[in-house]
Amino acid sequence: MCTAISVKAGDHYFGRNLDYHFDFGEKVVITPRKYKFELLNGAVLNSHHAIIGSAVVSDGYPLYFDATNEKGLSVAGLNFPEFSKYNDVEKNKNNIASFEFIPYILSVCATAKEAKKVLSNINITNLAFNADFSPTPLHWIVADGKMALTVEQTKNGIQVYENKIGVLTNSPPFDVQTINLANYANLATFNRKSEALENLDFPFYSKGMGAIGLPGDCSSMSRFARASFVKNCCEFGETEQERVSSFFHILDSVYHIKGCTRDNNELQMTHYSSCCNTDRGIYYYTTYYNSSINGVDMNKENLDSDKVITYDFVKNTEINITN
Repeated sequence: MCTAISVKAGDHYFGRNLDYHFDFGEKVVITPRKYKFELLNGAVLNSHHAIIGSAVVSDGYPLYFDATNEKGLSVAGLNFPEFSKYNDVEKNKNNIASFEFIPYILSVCATAKEAKKVLSNINITNLAFNADFSPTPLHWIVADGKMALTVEQTKNGIQVYENKIGVLTNSPPFDVQTINLANYANLATFNRKSEALENLDFPFYSKGMGAIGLPGDCSSMSRFARASFVKNCCEFGETEQERVSSFFHILDSVYHIKGCTRDNNELQMTHYSSCCNTDRGIYYYTTYYNSSINGVDMNKENLDSDKVITYDFVKNTEINITN
């Protein structure tokens, strides 16, 4: 249960909500250029692009949920149950395990265009990281400031879609989501052109009527439509503070409030929201109990190191009362 968006607003911004029923213990993790990625296909990446994002670090290895490399390319993995299908290792294919997908793409590619070429020969395998981390059914959004892609591997093979909407949620597949979006396409256009409202010959009794009919529930298809609408209508502003704040407000529109979504009595909630300025390498985040925006600048670290660098999420904040 997650939502990811990619926005070009002066700089390029990329981020997501991570919605789940428990905390993974994720941190902000920087993987420097000299960290050794040993892939299960036998390849070793001794030198690669530096990466920043949210990850769980296990045995020194960064298992990324979403990340951006120093060139400005970003990837996020989102839950894709019932449709995702990982394969056995195939000959004459570039076999990449699902947990390797984000670090591999960000290590070897600088742009979404390069990633699209690399993806043409990839086979995403069903190999696990270890006994404690079995493969999670995922699909991915890959984006830079010029292009966004959706990557899905189903029973029909790997599909790479150009994602002109810059939004991804969960199941069903991306092409089904975009067909459903046609039901709400006119809402965004109508709301953006406010002069159209003024020319109508009947009174409007409330502001915000351009969004009547927009779904408000927490399902994947509804979040896809709502995030697409809000992103299209949002005015991002001119400053970094305005743009980052606007990005988080878009994610707020598809936020999972604890108790509103239950799965077998397990309470879904948005554990963190992220927004990376991919041009500057600054990874911003908020958490469920800390709405203050915190940031980590990857360029202030030694990016030629061979050890991952971690920052604990600031997950709680005090409530201050001024009398």
